[in-house]
Amino acid sequence: MSSSSVQQTAFPEQEADAEGETNPELYQHFANLVSSLPSSKGLSNNKFYRHGQGWHCSEVGIVGAMVTDACFSARPSDVIIATLPKSGTTWMKSLLYATVHRRERPVVGAAAADQHPLNSWGPHDLIKFFEYQLYTRDRVPDLDRLPDPRLFATHVPFVSLPSSVVATPGCKIVYVCRDPKDHLVSLWDFVNKYFRVKDGLEPLSVEAAAELFCAGLTPFGPYWDHVLGYWRAHRADPDKVLFFRYEEMQRDPAAHVRRLAEFVGLPFSSEEEDGGVVDAVVGLCSFERMRGMAPTKGGRTEFPIGVVPNSSFFRQGVVGDWVNHLSPEMARRIDAITADKFRGSGLVV
Repeated sequence: MSSSSVQQTAFPEQEADAEGETNPELYQHFANLVSSLPSSKGLSNNKFYRHGQGWHCSEVGIVGAMVTDACFSARPSDVIIATLPKSGTTWMKSLLYATVHRRERPVVGAAAADQHPLNSWGPHDLIKFFEYQLYTRDRVPDLDRLPDPRLFATHVPFVSLPSSVVATPGCKIVYVCRDPKDHLVSLWDFVNKYFRVKDGLEPLSVEAAAELFCAGLTPFGPYWDHVLGYWRAHRADPDKVLFFRYEEMQRDPAAHVRRLAEFVGLPFSSEEEDGGVVDAVVGLCSFERMRGMAPTKGGRTEFPIGVVPNSSFFRQGVVGDWVNHLSPEMARRIDAITADKFRGSGLVV
């Protein structure tokens, strides 16, 4: 039995989206629009287009975002994870899934942990991206039969989120930002290992990657616009948008799991606290444990851009590794841009 058939049998909330209908006409309509947008060379080998709302991405990402906006209907109970790529997305998917489903899929006890879905499926199978997994050239999914709460993910800037997500009361967004220098290094490493190797190209130098990053030519970038969009949305409506910093999550993951549970309306009870459920969630989703699991070591995730080994989503997961790759001059330049862009916002990363 294939992993997809096991998933559909064991976890019925995944069945409905697997039955999406093809809609190539709708996708092609938006692909034609995107082809007319200004374009340039981006961090990966793909051509990057400039969305009308000021961000850059390959055709797949922008078209997927447009189709999502046209088709997705949010519910008050939906929770959407929003991030830039390589900013803690995989970790947050794991934490959210384990937290939301902790009662029907317990995390405490050896037997419970061994049988948890995260032992059999990668986080990107359990919480799917709108633009890369759900609304693609081959399908527009039927999500109406998914039970509440539905969990989704996106890399799209706040300004281009599906309109129903922003307009629907109760629908919540969890955002994770990361230090721009660590984000850049992790993204550069991923692009070299996956995109450029796949296309038979020489690795991109970190100096070239830094130039493109500072110019905003990274997926769903510029970085600063992306982070500020969600930060301002959080400041305007903290009940709608929860804003996490990756570095703070690393320092105290248990506190952030508690905040996450409170935010989505599923706070931990005193009995759960006494029973060690919070620590169990943190342990189940730890970088070290997740990297050693079978779905990570041998699994793959299908995207329109290709099949990506799950191991590529787990690099080091540490704070400050940029110092091993960026020159002091590069670091100072990025810090200066960050200080200028974030001045007056109240945001410090």
